[in-house]
Amino acid sequence: FSGLLGTVYRRGNLSFTRDGSSLISPVGNRISLFDLKNNKCETLPLATRLNIVCVGLSPDGRLAVLIDEEGAALLVSLIGKCVIHQFYFHKPVHSVSFSPDGKKFVITKDNIALMYHAPGKKREFNAFVLDKTYYGPYDETTCIDWTDDSKCFAVGSKDMSTWVFGAERWENLIYYSLGGHKDVIIACFFEENSLDLYTVSQDAALCVWQCDTELDALKPMPPKDAAREEDATKDEEEFLEEPKGEEIHGKANPNEKERRNKVKYSRVAKYFFNKEGDFNNLTSAAYHKKTHLLVTGFASGIFHLHELPDFNLIHSLSISDQRISSIAINCTGDWIAFGCSGLGQLLVWEWQSESYVLKQQGHFNSMVSLAYSPDGQYIATGGEDGKVKVWNTSSSFCFVTFTEHSSGVTAVTFTSSGYVILSASLDGTVRAFDLHRYRNFRTFTSPRPSQFSCLAVDSSGEIVSAGSQDSFEIFIWSMQSGRLLDVLSGHEGPISSLSFNPMKCVLASASWDKTVKLWDMLDSWRTKETLILNSDVLVVAFRPDGKELAVAALNGQITFWDHENAVQTGSIEGRHDLQMGRKELDKITAKQAAKGKSFTALCYSADGQSILAGGLSKFVCIYNIKEQILMKKFEISCNFSLDAMEEYLDRRKMTEFGSMALIDEGAGDEDGVAIPLPGVKRGDMSYRHFKPEIRVTCLRFSPTGRSWAATTTEGLLLYSLDSGLIFDPFELDVDVTPSNIHKTLHQKEYTMAIIMAFKLNEKKLIQEVMESVPSNEVDVVCSSLPDLYVEKVLEFLASAFEMSSHLEFYLIWAHKLLMLHGQKLKTRSVKLLPVIQFLQKSIQRHFEDVSKLCEWNIYNIKYALAISQQRGLKRLAEGTSAEEEDLDSDSDYLM
Repeated sequence: FSGLLGTVYRRGNLSFTRDGSSLISPVGNRISLFDLKNNKCETLPLATRLNIVCVGLSPDGRLAVLIDEEGAALLVSLIGKCVIHQFYFHKPVHSVSFSPDGKKFVITKDNIALMYHAPGKKREFNAFVLDKTYYGPYDETTCIDWTDDSKCFAVGSKDMSTWVFGAERWENLIYYSLGGHKDVIIACFFEENSLDLYTVSQDAALCVWQCDTELDALKPMPPKDAAREEDATKDEEEFLEEPKGEEIHGKANPNEKERRNKVKYSRVAKYFFNKEGDFNNLTSAAYHKKTHLLVTGFASGIFHLHELPDFNLIHSLSISDQRISSIAINCTGDWIAFGCSGLGQLLVWEWQSESYVLKQQGHFNSMVSLAYSPDGQYIATGGEDGKVKVWNTSSSFCFVTFTEHSSGVTAVTFTSSGYVILSASLDGTVRAFDLHRYRNFRTFTSPRPSQFSCLAVDSSGEIVSAGSQDSFEIFIWSMQSGRLLDVLSGHEGPISSLSFNPMKCVLASASWDKTVKLWDMLDSWRTKETLILNSDVLVVAFRPDGKELAVAALNGQITFWDHENAVQTGSIEGRHDLQMGRKELDKITAKQAAKGKSFTALCYSADGQSILAGGLSKFVCIYNIKEQILMKKFEISCNFSLDAMEEYLDRRKMTEFGSMALIDEGAGDEDGVAIPLPGVKRGDMSYRHFKPEIRVTCLRFSPTGRSWAATTTEGLLLYSLDSGLIFDPFELDVDVTPSNIHKTLHQKEYTMAIIMAFKLNEKKLIQEVMESVPSNEVDVVCSSLPDLYVEKVLEFLASAFEMSSHLEFYLIWAHKLLMLHGQKLKTRSVKLLPVIQFLQKSIQRHFEDVSKLCEWNIYNIKYALAISQQRGLKRLAEGTSAEEEDLDSDSDYLM
């Protein structure tokens, strides 16, 4: 697994890293790390069992606690990017927060707060050791905030109260209860180095609380009292199987004796956010202690910036039409991150310059199709929301969104130039988008309105074809003129898939009428051949060299055809490999349901030796075509928040009246409908709590041959060979060791050292050897390299361009290799095409970056030259006038 694109935020809290330059966003059951300074995104290679609800980050930025919907937690190292420990809290957790000194962390679940010793400070067998349990609120606890010195923390609750607890047992503060609100507490914040508190509630009210005691005035409990308390808890623990830690029971109305010599709070002010009458619920808030900046988000998508304690409005802006689910402020207080779970939006706003640092949004509904650009640098995706988005594979960011379609997009493809994207839609149009000017420059339509289900463009990029699912016809247009050239009829069922032969102008069309038709575009538009199958055809694909055709049918078979002679060359029975899951409301078992399932997406690898296949299940299969065997099965998700993930239904979820899944549990949440009293019409009655079903809608192999992508319910998943440390030696000998390689290098036997480094296949070592070769000897080394290693060196150069700063040095290598071995490489061009395209992608990216820099500098240099020339002329003019004056004075003197 390499990365997750297409989804930037689902639900849960956002958090900035310690340096404030990166943002951690929960995406389903994974977390993505957005590096805002280097403009890159990375999805960590770990996943929870269900969707992540809250993320707690340690103050040193090394550890994170990820907690899912059912309360299962993962302790994760953000440096090693691996899971250190697993823990189960047994109930859903609402929030988690580390203390500023990093020694403790608190989680809130049900109506209690649990304080644990933070892991990682000392070596322990169990990373999660319970320290104290705090009781007090009557309803569910919602939020946590710590004082700066980690002595106390505050907890907000749904019962409209806020509780301040001591992390240690202080003599004058064990617990304190604050009221004053009429709705659920959304957030509570301590003032910097103080016990003064701000509380924010859902009905958009802010209370300011002042404490009569400073943090330094908190007195530790006398040893006698503390010992008595500890003895009492120890006696209780003797009868328990596991130590529960100390328990602190708070009272909302303590008596006079309990209040004596204790900390007192008084409400200084109460402010309301919505004075204009645009009343809507406050959904999230964040506070920056150093700058006294309060940011509040509302259900209507508006956010406010206030300066506290005076409650001065600095700024207000609407960023979405959905509720703002989460807000985070970075350590410097410059950047504010907003997450909107309804539309999957993630925004980072710089409030001082009033500009976006990051603005990303995934597809609102599921993605349906994807296409790689010819150089593998970009991926275009089409979704059911009618949008076409283009993503950069190296940064994982979407840089353009086309919204011209008025209905779901069913197919997208790039032309061979890589600068035009075509998309087909159910709105009856095929649109062409220009990646230079980012505009829709052609719109192709049919004489009668019809819904297009598939799309193909020939290798020249001149002929565009789209298949209709209601009129059973194929429409052919010219890209140059935009005119409809022909309508191909002959199929007796909806057209399910189209594919052009990469080497010839031959179009293959698949249909539900159990046939695949081949059309020769140059031969007066007539059918060249009809291939008859036993079942409805779902998808068709040509091999990259155009000599073989793969067809997937409804009976679960993938058949391979020599289309020149209309002969079947092989078949794969793939139904058992799909391994369907059972949906919650299915009446039959997964094994029975799998009998009616088949592959709906096919794709050849870049070298044409294997084929990828996926469908309505959580597996993607990769088959070897020659041997017709399953090579590997990829499980694309382990997220049980999605439907059809389990093979067997859980008996515990079945009752005498049917499945528990029929009960709409989501109705009581803040996301859903508040269940009203009879006769009260309030809320969106159409809202239903539903689980999306896991499926693979489209698969594509990168032209570079190094990665492949799949559009799934989870998002756009990338699988790559480049990520991860893999020891993969090549023709390894006993003598090939790092020390021997260094010895050979010292003897200046560069060719031998390169061959030995590639045999060991350690990337760092190869880089060291390559960069040790003097630039004037590159020519000699290239000419003496064996043919087998030329390919390896080219592949290494392509990956080195991505990371290295030695641009000119590696360009010399690439230039010399291609000049000296070009003729020999041409004979193996089909096999080498992915490597060459990978190299081209890397060089092209650098070319674009450097050319932009040069263009920018050209004008700066021209400007500097123009100014210097002007000044020079001015000086000359001044100099000549001075000389003339001198001459005049001399002549006067002579006279």
